[in-house]
Amino acid sequence: MVSPINLRNNNICIEELAKAHPALEDKKAYRQALKYWQNELLHVQQAYYHQQKRALIVFEGWDAAGKGGAIRRITEKLDPRGYAVYPISAPHEEEQGKHYLYRFFNKLPSKGCLTIFDRSYYGRVLVERVEGLATHAQWQRAYQEINEFERLLIDDDVKVIKLFLHINEDEQLKRFEERLNNPFKRWKLTAEDVRNRQKREDYIHAYNDMFCKTDTETAPWHIILAEHKWYARVKILETIVSALSEDIVVAPPEIDREVVKLAKQQLGLSVKE
Repeated sequence: MVSPINLRNNNICIEELAKAHPALEDKKAYRQALKYWQNELLHVQQAYYHQQKRALIVFEGWDAAGKGGAIRRITEKLDPRGYAVYPISAPHEEEQGKHYLYRFFNKLPSKGCLTIFDRSYYGRVLVERVEGLATHAQWQRAYQEINEFERLLIDDDVKVIKLFLHINEDEQLKRFEERLNNPFKRWKLTAEDVRNRQKREDYIHAYNDMFCKTDTETAPWHIILAEHKWYARVKILETIVSALSEDIVVAPPEIDREVVKLAKQQLGLSVKE
């Protein structure tokens, strides 16, 4: 595995990352790593439940970068009662006219739970900026608003993990073609995806500004090089487990002695200490 990219110590343009192609070529190694990190994530989820911790996991990235596939692997082994996934699209009619962060407050995790945003409030400084859906003053102001929003969450003991999936232009075109020619994946390719590709340079500028202005010490961006799907999925799991494990005890809680006593008395069960 390559080391995480530290944006605060490097002046990085995301297009320069296309030169790196970390991969897991062996399917057996991929499956072993996937199983290991999924199991580790389940243990962390259980720790969050027992300790009543909360976490928000934010996914951003290029169209067809693999966000959906990664989220599927993240949630595959988790207890479904302890997480929620929200695919973020254009605001509904009743949300329009309200502050753009309004609809995200309604989706924040409850105690003991993880929440995943498939795209997020960063749309204000990305698609809304590029497509002219927000004024220059609005999206410029949004960087500070987002930092303050995340600071509010962190102060309220919510762990914020931000992941950006990067693929180069050629790989994106290859995945578009694959989707277009697969009847079961065709629905994933939209007219908006095609239009967005024509504005790739505009999105590069928007992404770089986003990294520069919202990569903070307490809520850093984790850039995942996602041209090889196996590598990306494992790296995402590893990154999430590492971030969630900070400042918590992942080991299972002590056994409830009252439960042990009742199990012995009423059920005749023995417990290995």
